[in-house]
Amino acid sequence: MKRQAKELHKKEMDMYLNLWLEAKQSYKSGTYKDCICVSLAQQQDKNGFTDEQAAYVAGSFLEAGSDTTSSTLYGFIQAMILFPEVQRKAQAEIDRVIGPDRLPTLDDEDNLPYIRGCVKESLRWMPTALLAGVPHASNREDQYMGYRIPAGAGLVNNVYTIHMDPQRYPDPRAFKPERFEGDMASAADSALNPDPSKRDHYVFGSGRRICLGIHVAERSLFIAISRMLWAFDFLPELDPSGNPILPDPNKLTEGLSVLPEKFGVQIIPRDEARARKIMDESMEIMMQ
Repeated sequence: MKRQAKELHKKEMDMYLNLWLEAKQSYKSGTYKDCICVSLAQQQDKNGFTDEQAAYVAGSFLEAGSDTTSSTLYGFIQAMILFPEVQRKAQAEIDRVIGPDRLPTLDDEDNLPYIRGCVKESLRWMPTALLAGVPHASNREDQYMGYRIPAGAGLVNNVYTIHMDPQRYPDPRAFKPERFEGDMASAADSALNPDPSKRDHYVFGSGRRICLGIHVAERSLFIAISRMLWAFDFLPELDPSGNPILPDPNKLTEGLSVLPEKFGVQIIPRDEARARKIMDESMEIMMQ
């Protein structure tokens, strides 16, 4: 196992280093796109860190963000299959605010409160980090509900149990963006609230070890969810008799980061114009 881990780490670092050196060269030549690698390149000489260190920092951002974000989107798609009324309401808001001729952007966020609720509810309903990742430690002995917590004990948030608490979130297995109606605080701002009962969710952890990517993740999910709903309908797969095959939302993969078990879905463009717009945007991104 240790040998396999070392081999995997070497492959990972080779990939990160190649990507970093390519980004660094584009920065020096003035052909770069603004990203974290630009900040690293600007700070490298001043702070004296190596290419390997810069590559690992940039690669960690890439890997951590892509894995958890994609897992959350799997859960969101499953929710759209199981709760079609939410999909219809979300699309109605997008159509009213955005219309059919352009894709949503971050500038639209304040005008799409139901989509913001979909983002928050996706993170609550299908948390990808069931135990909030990074452990904490008790600095002194404590008692909680009759349980003794010795000094130095490792502590983790049981995020899934918190998110499924019916007193905190009534009908917790239902996907209800309305829970967050009127909540305009970002996940980061919510995490700073000294009253834990006012937190929107705990998927990014808590305290000083909260996920550093909280801002990027929430914005990425807003863009992804709003654009997916702008462009596509999500329908359940059908059996040979034409009956919908609905997935079980309680069946999750195992691991530090989880996602729904494999399920079937029909992803259908809402109309030909939107399909062409998505293809054009995709080609433009690939050419950058």
